[in-house]
Amino acid sequence: MASGETITTSGYIAHHLTNFKVGSGFWTFHLDTLIVSGALGLIVFGSMAVLASKASSGVPRGWQNFFEMVLGFVNQQVKDTYHGNSPIVAPLAITIFVWVFIMNAMDLIPVDFLPIVAQQVGAAAGADPHHVYFKVVATTDPNLTFAMSITVFLIMIWMNFQVKGIGGFMHEIFTVPFGPKLAPVNLLFRIVEDIAKPISLSLRLFGNMYAGEMVFILIALLGVWQLPLALPWALFHILIITLQAFVFMMLTIVYMSMASESH
Repeated sequence: MASGETITTSGYIAHHLTNFKVGSGFWTFHLDTLIVSGALGLIVFGSMAVLASKASSGVPRGWQNFFEMVLGFVNQQVKDTYHGNSPIVAPLAITIFVWVFIMNAMDLIPVDFLPIVAQQVGAAAGADPHHVYFKVVATTDPNLTFAMSITVFLIMIWMNFQVKGIGGFMHEIFTVPFGPKLAPVNLLFRIVEDIAKPISLSLRLFGNMYAGEMVFILIALLGVWQLPLALPWALFHILIITLQAFVFMMLTIVYMSMASESH
């Protein structure tokens, strides 16, 4: 919040958990989520593209060595989990892991830093800084996590049709797991199962990152007394942000593997 203004604890928390929005109703856009996720994607994947263009065949060093370790780790998870033959699974897994991790890592930036910068920019543009909002951690926005999970879900459906064909996919929907005599029950089970996948995938990431951000905000309310708590929580949070990126990636690989298997 702007300096010189008295603000309550609830007001401080609400301010940090409010998105920078434009539009109304269904067509409301969270600009901070779009800006942060888009900028991070361009920076990270642009940097990876530059490194790939300059990569040497000798012993890797520096950032090349780091990114090769990450790519090798993710590629090994794909080989161990996915037993189909699709050229998009490994790139999809790498994109998800790196992008989700870097968006989660924004949680490690002090909670007041970028919102205050946004307020200063808003004030320079003539806006009331008290009403300038900016959420830094894009994965605390369920709109982003649902968008990612729905994208994974649509790719999964497309892969089902590609691998099994229309007839094979329909046969699986109506005959698994109880056989053709219980086709309506099989269909109901399949609908519930498929709807649960994107919901659980998105809410797991959103819930964990939202809770972590809330803890950082509560620690920031302690003022100068936050230092003994902020560092241990930040160190522990590194494990959380890595684990959440890994879980989102692994579930994506598992869903793709299930779509490529015939029962």
